[in-house]
Formats: sequence, C-alpha cells, structure tokens
Amino acid sequence: MSATLNKKERLPQLDIYRALAILGVLHVHATSFATVDAIDSRFYYIINFLNIFFKYGTPSFIFLSSFVLFYNYADRPLTKDLIKNFYKRRLLYILLPYLLFSIIYFFVRMYQNGLLNSSFDLWANLPLFFERLIRGQNYTHLYFVFISLQFYILFPIFLKLFKSSRFLVRWAVPIGFLLQWGFIIWNKYELQYAFKGSLAISYLAYYMLGAYLAMNYDKFKGWLTSAWSKQTVRQRVGTIVLWAGWLAMALSHVQIWYNQRLHGAKYDSLLYELLWNLHTVFSALVLMQLSSWLYNSGWKILVKTLTRIGEVSFAIYLVHPLWLFLYRKYDLKLNPVTDDYLIWVYGGMVTALIVSAVVVQLVFRWVPGSWMLLGSVPRSLKPKPKAPSTPSQKKDIVTGDSKKSVDL
Repeated sequence: MSATLNKKERLPQLDIYRALAILGVLHVHATSFATVDAIDSRFYYIINFLNIFFKYGTPSFIFLSSFVLFYNYADRPLTKDLIKNFYKRRLLYILLPYLLFSIIYFFVRMYQNGLLNSSFDLWANLPLFFERLIRGQNYTHLYFVFISLQFYILFPIFLKLFKSSRFLVRWAVPIGFLLQWGFIIWNKYELQYAFKGSLAISYLAYYMLGAYLAMNYDKFKGWLTSAWSKQTVRQRVGTIVLWAGWLAMALSHVQIWYNQRLHGAKYDSLLYELLWNLHTVFSALVLMQLSSWLYNSGWKILVKTLTRIGEVSFAIYLVHPLWLFLYRKYDLKLNPVTDDYLIWVYGGMVTALIVSAVVVQLVFRWVPGSWMLLGSVPRSLKPKPKAPSTPSQKKDIVTGDSKKSVDL
C-alpha cells in the first residue's frame, strides 16, 4: 500500500517536451552545411536563424534527463538494489546502443573521408575508434549520449548528497552555474582542452536546474502547467519574464552568429558561450511550460503525434544522421543562392524526422532485440500482454509494470 501512495504522478507532457527537443536537434543538424554553403543566399538570415535558434535541443534533453531522474528517485530509499538496477538499465539501454552506433558511425565517417576502400586496415584504425569512443566523437551527435553516460555514473552520488542536504537543493542552480563557468574560464585561459563539449561539467547548470526543479516540482507545478487564463498575477509576471528573457537571449544569440558568419564580426568566445548558455537555459523552462500547454490544448491529433515522436526521440536522435548523410549524398546539385535550395535544406529536416520516426517504429515493433540498438522500447510499441488467468497474477503484473515505468 505504501508503494502505491508514494508513486509519483505521471507527467505525460514530458513526451511532448522530448518531441520539441528532438525537433530542435533536427533543425540544427539539417542546416549545418547550409550555414557555410549558402553564405551568399538572400535567405541566409533564415538559414542562420534555424541553425542557432534551435540549438536548445541537446541542452534541453540534458535538463530533462536530470529532471526525470530526480523526480522518479528523490523519494525512494537509496538502496544497493536500487543502484544496481539503475546501472543495469543504463548499461543495457544507453551504453549498448552507444557502443553499437559508435561502430556504425565510425565506418560511415571512414566512408565520408574516402578511407573505406580496399587498402583500409581495420586493426590499424582500432586505436582511433577507441580514442573517439571515450570522447563521444565517432560522429558529431554522439557526444550527447557520452555526456548522458557521465551523468548516469554521477547520479547516485548527487542523489545521496541532495537527499541529505536541503542546503544543496536550495543552492543547486547557482552551484551548477558556478562550477560550469569556473570550468569554462579555466579551460579558456589555462587548460585549453579541445573537447570540452564532451565533458559533463560543461552542462552542469542544466543538470542542477533539472534536479532543483524536480525536487521542488510541487512549488512550480501550478505555474508550469496552468494555462495563461488560469494563472495568478504573480504567475503571469513570471511567464512574461521567462518568455521575454528567452526571446531576448535567443535572438541575441542568433544575431552574433549572423554578424560573424556574414560580416566577419569578432567577439570574445565567452560571449558566445554566455548567450548560448542563457538561451538554452531559458529554453529548457519554456519547453516545460509549452509542453504542458500543448498537452492540455485539446488538439488531439497534434498531441498524439508529438507524444509518439517524443516516445521514440532517443532512437530518432541515434539514427537521423544516417538519413541526412544519404539525403545530402544524393542531392539535386542546387545552387546555394537559389530559392529552391532553402526548400531542399528544410526538406532534409522534415524527411529526417519522418523517415527516422517510421523506421525506428518499424524496428521496435517487428525486430526482436531492437532495444540493443535503439534503447528501451516505448510502452506503446510493446506487444500487448496476455490476460492473466487468476486475480493474483493480475496484481503481480500491474505491480511489475508500475515499478518498471518508474525505473525508466
């Protein structure tokens, strides 16, 4: 009975959050080449805007990962079995897909560089593969999975600290920013590590913000989930400040990159870092509010579509560069300054979403052991369990399903 009482409220709007985050990732990756190739296009502001404005994707995933972990585990006893099961699930559903896709993308990258030919020596290239593996660098997007693995290793430690100290919870966000920016400044002026983007400390502010919000969710739930018409005056002021700050930081971030790319303007690297950090932190909170509004909007088709995209977002994240690789390989040889080039570029984003979503759902539904490659199978794509023959069996199944859903 106590387990039932302590069960956390399910937050279905988070699947919509995941969908909005993966759309951000797809926009950035689909426009990456165009920011260089289409520099003379009259639509260059649009291309640059799409590439920079949507950079909230990966940081939002990091924030959400932290939020979900602390939300699900903060009220549960930190036992050896809990920690063991936690690491077991991450080993199976995160580390294994990361390893398999690192192998796949290593060969894709070799092919792109013209090295996958008759003279290719696999054994001679294995050190390069493992060097990139431990940095999340076997393809441009795999750093996110590598960062997630670092967070998973640290999570039980953070959880124990947060459960034992309200002071740490109260000051989690300032501590996260101080540690992250302490590392950024140290790296700029002394350490100069070239792959800092593959280190978890570079994203600690998002991790701490997710932890803080999860452990204080009851305080912010009304504000984040209430429609504008139902918000109090204080909540409306908070919403205006949040969205205004978000737009200001996002548009400033877009503008400095536009000035640099098109006009050669030069700014201190810390300014880029600051605007990216503020833009994406605001975005993480805006998406929390927006996803709730959309979930409660009554737009059933949109909600259903976004929910399904969110359910398979991790798998889409893993596979979409394969489609973009093919899409660009067999392009239409368009002139980057022409109007139809912009359509072709955005078509890469749309088709990457559609093709990836269709493929991963088919694999989840029809390929045994698909979890080894794509991660945990969404509940909606799992085979329907057979009805139990006795009431006691039914109780066991329900209890087991509930426990598993929390572990995810």
